[in-house]
Amino acid sequence: MVGLTRGLMYAGGERLVVSLWKVSDDGTSILMQEFYKEMLINGKSPNVALRAAQLKMWKQQQWHDPNYWAAFTFLGEWR
Repeated sequence: MVGLTRGLMYAGGERLVVSLWKVSDDGTSILMQEFYKEMLINGKSPNVALRAAQLKMWKQQQWHDPNYWAAFTFLGEWR
């Protein structure tokens, strides 16, 4: 993961959301939808939006298991 992250940042990516382990496609889809809603509709910064999306999933019984959302972390410019 470090190599891929470094490569994406060298290529010009300022901010990345990456997973630390293999994750469910269904869980990732829900998390990313919530992440972008928090950023684009609610105007939150990317790091705050990711945390809000993770908390929202944690509160839902279907997605409560951390394996669905806890693998994701924000790297890069955090402001």
